[in-house]
Amino acid sequence: MAKDAGDFDGIGAPAKRALIGAGHQRLEDLAAVTEKQLLALHGMGPKAMGILRERLAAKGLQFRP
Repeated sequence: MAKDAGDFDGIGAPAKRALIGAGHQRLEDLAAVTEKQLLALHGMGPKAMGILRERLAAKGLQFRP
């Protein structure tokens, strides 16, 4: 499991596996990808995306446009 997998706590296991499997180890990694790219991952859905969007915003970050 990723060193900082706690960044992905609270999202479903399939979404967490998809993120880690795609090489995203930390929440900050997600600022380098678009929402469309993440939604293309098997296991990612609207609920997980909403949680991640809120967590990024709390850190002053966002998905890549």
